[in-house]
Amino acid sequence: MKPSIPKGTRDFLPSEVYKREYIFNKIKEVFQTFGYVPIETPTMENLETLTGKYGEEGDRLLFKVLNNGDFLLKADKEALSKLDSKKLVSSISKRGLRYDLTVPFARYFVQHQNELQLPFKRYQIQPVWRADRPQRGRYHEFYQCDVDVIGSDSLMYEAELIQIYDKVFSELGLEVEVLVNNRKILYGFAEALGLEEKFMEMTISLDKLDKIGPDKVLDELEKNNIDRSTGQKLLELIGIESLEELKENFENAPTGLVGIEELKAFHGFLDISKIHNKISFDPSLARGLNYYTGCIFEVKAKGVKMGSIGGGGRYDDLTSVFGLKGISGVGVSFGFARIYDVMEELALFPANIGNKTQVLITSFNKEALHHSFKLGSILRANAISCDIYPKAVKIKKQLNYANNNSIPFVVIVGEDEIKSNLWQLKNMDSGEQKKLSTIELISFLSEKC
Repeated sequence: MKPSIPKGTRDFLPSEVYKREYIFNKIKEVFQTFGYVPIETPTMENLETLTGKYGEEGDRLLFKVLNNGDFLLKADKEALSKLDSKKLVSSISKRGLRYDLTVPFARYFVQHQNELQLPFKRYQIQPVWRADRPQRGRYHEFYQCDVDVIGSDSLMYEAELIQIYDKVFSELGLEVEVLVNNRKILYGFAEALGLEEKFMEMTISLDKLDKIGPDKVLDELEKNNIDRSTGQKLLELIGIESLEELKENFENAPTGLVGIEELKAFHGFLDISKIHNKISFDPSLARGLNYYTGCIFEVKAKGVKMGSIGGGGRYDDLTSVFGLKGISGVGVSFGFARIYDVMEELALFPANIGNKTQVLITSFNKEALHHSFKLGSILRANAISCDIYPKAVKIKKQLNYANNNSIPFVVIVGEDEIKSNLWQLKNMDSGEQKKLSTIELISFLSEKC
């Protein structure tokens, strides 16, 4: 059998894992700096938890998990005979892999509401799964790094989340642009054009503007019974970049006016803080997920062609589907896989990321190997990361092993070293060698590494 992995998934070499950990740690440190605490949720959720939260297209991208045992035993026989997969799936699958971390968080919050203090600020770094067509920057399995606050409608938190984006990407050395809009402004477009009943179709089409261009967006709007002249007016409205000018077009759009005021309040907080990256108002930004109700965000990396590397927004009533009404939340997500790919392309990882093993202990002969093992135990007991070569082969081969694994120091153990109790230490970069006692060796390595 030829070894392989499913499309849309990836293996990672040790050097790649170190880079991934570098990003994870930077993100986690910033989350904690802003007072957010970690939670985790299961890989699988009940399908009823997931379906209906991401729109029709999102529901199609859910990975379903077959029921345990003979899953066909209780299958809908009529659906099976007619090959009606949509109807069949509800009888053979009750669980699915999580599509994102926000909906599971809403479920988690309702389930544990009596154990949590409001507002509750959480972060979550776990993998999610989407049955999308694999391509550059798009995978079946990938990590999301989410940060949310629930139990407050204060627009201060929208500004705080932009600060988190700004600090994380500044720490990573990645220059970005954060696009900002408000779903109420989008609804204002629908109000102004008499498209309230077509709001979802309108936003789904607008969400594709960057990918398919204005002409195809107009075509798609027409397919949803929005005539081309109305579609043209819509594109004209989303081309307005000034809130004041937009306000003039919202005489008959009360919801849109609320959205404008919310953006102004958001900027009232954000503009008094120092932000390193560009923040831009983008009226076309839609964020296709159904649950967003207020401010929405999307992050684009500069200097590289890649889709969004982060996004999120305000959701006022997501918990109501789980039986708890009147709870507002807001959060953003970091698209970890894309951030990694962008940093690789732009060569933004520090040069010193790599093997954390500080020293390799080598042996000249079989008897020396026992002394090497004992010395390794002593070093590890003193919090010095070390490796021990398992055989007394030619020293050149042992030194090559250290070089190939980026181990900076080698201790050479032979008959002379054992008799004198002085260990030969070799610096693999400079080639310098010196003899040290065990105490001196511990002191040197503790200071150097």
